[in-house]
Amino acid sequence: MKLEGRLPVHEAILIEDEQAVRMATAQTLELAGFRVHACESAENALALLQSEFPGVVVTDVRLPGQSGLDLLSQLVAMDADLPVIVVTGHGDVDMAVEAMRAGAYDFIEKPFAAERLMETVRRAQEKRSLVLENRRLKAAWTSHPDMPALIGESVAIERVRMLIRTVGPTTVDILINGQTGTGKEVVARHLHAASGRKGPFVALNCGALPESVFESEIFGHEAGAFTSAQKRRIGKLEYANGGTVFLDEIETMPLALQVKLLRVLQERKLERLGGNEAISIDCRVIAASKADLLELSTQGRFREDLYYRIGVVNIELPRLAERRDDIPLLLAHFVQGAAIRYQRPVPGWTQAQIAGWQARDWPGNVRELRNFADRLVLGVLDQAGAASAASSAESDLALPQQVDAYERMVIADALAASEGNVAATADRLGVPKKTLYDKLKKYQLPAGRGMDDKAS
Repeated sequence: MKLEGRLPVHEAILIEDEQAVRMATAQTLELAGFRVHACESAENALALLQSEFPGVVVTDVRLPGQSGLDLLSQLVAMDADLPVIVVTGHGDVDMAVEAMRAGAYDFIEKPFAAERLMETVRRAQEKRSLVLENRRLKAAWTSHPDMPALIGESVAIERVRMLIRTVGPTTVDILINGQTGTGKEVVARHLHAASGRKGPFVALNCGALPESVFESEIFGHEAGAFTSAQKRRIGKLEYANGGTVFLDEIETMPLALQVKLLRVLQERKLERLGGNEAISIDCRVIAASKADLLELSTQGRFREDLYYRIGVVNIELPRLAERRDDIPLLLAHFVQGAAIRYQRPVPGWTQAQIAGWQARDWPGNVRELRNFADRLVLGVLDQAGAASAASSAESDLALPQQVDAYERMVIADALAASEGNVAATADRLGVPKKTLYDKLKKYQLPAGRGMDDKAS
């Protein structure tokens, strides 16, 4: 089963009253991968917009009827996180300052290069996608607090989703393969949810159980079965009646118990330790392993017949390094969760930083990224390590490009620390406001309040 890669189609609403300019700008946005709704007035555009609009708005300032700034104020009131890019006349600094103060994502001066527009709308769309994903995740947490999210848009993770949709509703037992931290239990929980089974999801880490209690834990025992067995105990397979049992690290299961598990899976009946009665069970078994079970079977360390019994359907989970494009979404999700847990604000990061994090190996995979997000929210991240991670992605650039990338990162960090106040940022960096204003334009960094006096 294979999914072909495809470019996502994004939405953009363009408001421009001059027909020739409107057509040319629409073509530029379409080349950037956007589905464009071109309007000649703010009134026409408002009919297409709602608070959950998934795309970007590009509007000229000077329009017949309502102006672009009038439209901006209405959109900010409707959804403050909707990216609005304002197009101003050449040299119209006052208008640009007013737009940024009013909540515009960014502004572009006429005449502008197509590449400038394309880069700006792509950044705005990335921000919009993260905002909407965070909203969706918060809603999901509220309604299903115990269901971990399966985050990502890469081809690799879409293939996993397709398998969940395909085999989830069936009764087949499943084997999940993946390195530590790739999300094996997350996938198992989604398979359980897709099955529609009303019984519980019961997780058992085979590697954490001493061999002496393994059989009792899985199959249960009768009173008096061994010295400390003072009363009957229901095992995990029996307890999960009508539900799903997740056996993590099944490669660590003792060989003697592998034989017994195989028989239970074939007959769907078990006998408690110390008992003689055959008890019917109704549970689905999902096993997970970070090892190659077929290779272990050739070494005599795992039963080949059990492998083929649990591996009728095999789901391979990708390493995080194989789905680097998902890192921004995953990080945004984990940061949002950490901010809620620790009652801390959501931190920001620069494009250079996210590029550096995408370039890392992440040997601990998604679990390591989640722990990284916790440290980021708590403010205990090793900043030297974070900076080196960011710079590693730029190390193959020419020296002027590396200098520009570093300067952009420093300005963006200072701007964030000053809550978007340009005057305060200029003081923090020790440069004139005019110089900072020029660099904000150069690096296409959005600024908030404080852009007064024409940045003089």
